[in-house]
Amino acid sequence: DPSTHSRCTLGGMIGNNSCGSHSVAWGTTADNVHALDVRTYRGTVHHLTPGDWTGAPDGLRDLVHGHLALLRTGYPELPRRISGYALDALLPERGADLPRFFCGTEGTLGLVTEATVRLVEAPPARALAVLGYADESAAAEAAPGLLPYAPLTVEGMAADLVPDPRGLPRGGAWLFVETGGATRAEARRNAEALARAADATDSLVVDDPAGQRALWRVREDASGTATRMPDGSEAWPGWEDCAVPPARLGAYLRDFRALLAEHGLRGTPYGHFGDGCIHVRVDFDLLTPEGVGRFRRFSEELAALVVRHGGSLSGEHGDGMARAELLPALYGDDLVRLFGDAKDVWDPDGALNPGVLVRPAPLDADLRFGVLPTTPVETAFAYPHDDGDFSAAVRRCVGVAKCRTETVSGPAVMCPSFRATGEEEHSTRGRARLLHEMLAGTRGGLVTDGWRSPEVRDALDLCLSCKGCRSDCPVGVDMATYKAEFLHHHYDGRLRPRAHYALGRLPRWLRLAAPAAPLLNAAARIGPLATAAKYLAGIAPERPVPPLAGPAARRRARTTPGRRDGSPVLLFPDTFTTHLTPSVEAAARRVLDDAGLTPRTPKGRVCCGLTYVSTGQLDAARKVQRRTLDTLEHEGLLDPEDSTPLTVLEPSCAAALATDLPELHPDDPRAHRLAARVRTFAQTLLGADYQPPRLDRPVTGQTHCHQHAVLDTEADRTLRERAGLTGTLTGGCCGLAGNFGYERGHYEVSVACAEDQLLPAVAAAPADAAVLTDGYSCRTQLTQLSGARPRHVAEVLAEGLEG
Repeated sequence: DPSTHSRCTLGGMIGNNSCGSHSVAWGTTADNVHALDVRTYRGTVHHLTPGDWTGAPDGLRDLVHGHLALLRTGYPELPRRISGYALDALLPERGADLPRFFCGTEGTLGLVTEATVRLVEAPPARALAVLGYADESAAAEAAPGLLPYAPLTVEGMAADLVPDPRGLPRGGAWLFVETGGATRAEARRNAEALARAADATDSLVVDDPAGQRALWRVREDASGTATRMPDGSEAWPGWEDCAVPPARLGAYLRDFRALLAEHGLRGTPYGHFGDGCIHVRVDFDLLTPEGVGRFRRFSEELAALVVRHGGSLSGEHGDGMARAELLPALYGDDLVRLFGDAKDVWDPDGALNPGVLVRPAPLDADLRFGVLPTTPVETAFAYPHDDGDFSAAVRRCVGVAKCRTETVSGPAVMCPSFRATGEEEHSTRGRARLLHEMLAGTRGGLVTDGWRSPEVRDALDLCLSCKGCRSDCPVGVDMATYKAEFLHHHYDGRLRPRAHYALGRLPRWLRLAAPAAPLLNAAARIGPLATAAKYLAGIAPERPVPPLAGPAARRRARTTPGRRDGSPVLLFPDTFTTHLTPSVEAAARRVLDDAGLTPRTPKGRVCCGLTYVSTGQLDAARKVQRRTLDTLEHEGLLDPEDSTPLTVLEPSCAAALATDLPELHPDDPRAHRLAARVRTFAQTLLGADYQPPRLDRPVTGQTHCHQHAVLDTEADRTLRERAGLTGTLTGGCCGLAGNFGYERGHYEVSVACAEDQLLPAVAAAPADAAVLTDGYSCRTQLTQLSGARPRHVAEVLAEGLEG
């Protein structure tokens, strides 16, 4: 049950002998493996069971029996000793436990094809006690005293890793201690008893599952948040899972902090305090020779420190190539040579994971950042969170692989294209790695044609630009922005795909087509004309052409009666609402009027630039956005003293104004002022303390992925609660995602994304449920694939007013 439980595999856990937060109750993977079928590099099959040497390769038993004294004295005793090969598990007094020995061999000896494992019964109910302490050392020293209460977890983390500690007990560090019970009440009683016994500054006991999940996410996301220091500087793995005896953990952490300070480094420990296993990311400078030298000196001294405290260099993740060079400091030269002999028995060709655990290269020999450009590459976006450095933005990805989850729960979105294809290149992580290779280029990367790379283009092609990774990735990788940046450079001075001209410049075409909307709608119903038009525009043949709103409908939306003396609101006329669904604007005006607000719409031409951004036409996007800023300024709507909210009905347009606009115009204060005023429809209503009509009916549908990623969703939940709209909206992405689902070649992936979350949620909803999807793309996808009648929340509320 590691923090990566949403995407880890049992085979990977056997390879690393990993475990996770519940190891204090149920042990490591090795504690729970009964038998293994293993195939060696040469194809020999071995069936490994405890005590049965017949399943082992020839020579292993003689190797063990020839070094009994060394194996009996060479290993420290602690619950999280993962480093090296566990040859001591093969001692006669330990039952020659071959499966236990094989766990943690990191793929260096053979490939596991089948495993027989012990199952443990999960308690029917659980409760979580969060205990606050002055600092991490105090929390670490308290952890062993909680073990007699038979907790399921004893996890620790310091305040450095918690951007927002609201909801947590007072303190500078916390222990997350989970208890079980036959009933929810029993689990809570156990947690309360433990909290009373703990010498904590403050405590909190939570027994409702939703509350526990929210708290556990704080701990699980530490593996990502630890990769950035509070000032935004980078931190790296390499020393993220040392383990010491739990009774020594407090003293070890104090010495560890002192060693960091001595080397001028920073890092925030967290992890499995009950087992003495600590994770940490350190702000090593891995880009310069001086920084790499300090990395090596620190590593050597930290290995010595761990050994002094009776610990192991690895307590969960394994040594790999990062620490194997230092194993002699822990085990001595004789035992490390014995590891090499064991490797030769299993893999005489040395072909499985060479250089891992046995005969390693120096730990600083193959650092991947040495091949990156030494100066920032020229970009269109500002990358304010990475000091304007695109390579630093790409380096955010450290392989945590949360993007590889096969299912998502709650409002989560990332990564819909991976769930649709199952391919690494279509995960956020895979794309980030390809961008890294592209930046490395001729300095040692595998992608040598830079921004023109077809490999990177093809991997990014199925990125929906949903922005889910911007919020769901623990390190904030923003692949939608990276994709736009890449396309901007890739097609610089070259012809683009037809869809980029048709869909990327959609606001222009819709404005030009508006006067002839009835005629064009009629033409779209003529099969051959529609087919030809879709081919020329690069639109998927499976997609119906959406109808355009006629002049009359647009006029009705703008002339919806309303009060003239209400509080002012600036209503942004986005392209999708204006030209395709003006009924949403009419409904919004009706509800805003009921809330005592008077909307004002800019008279001149404005556009958020979204479609240009999503297709990488960033020069055009900036031109369109500058015209929008000029228009609003000319109309007196960008006064620095004016705080009138800018209400945007289309969530994707709101997200573009809130994020893309200031990041494409970092030096224009108008862009930042406008971005700060962006509000969703629900935020505007709650800002006026609006009490909507009581509708008292169930809802289903989907939160827009852009809103989930960069905007507030709490206001929408509150608004629905006030209106008596019960139920939750699903996460994920609808799959249409603006231009993505309309582009030729994307239809199957687009539908697969809809089938992941949205379509099942709507199909399972009660017959009288209102289907809510504020995004035009979401509504279009649902209409085309399910026949449902999805609506913007403004339409549902307006209908309630009329009723």
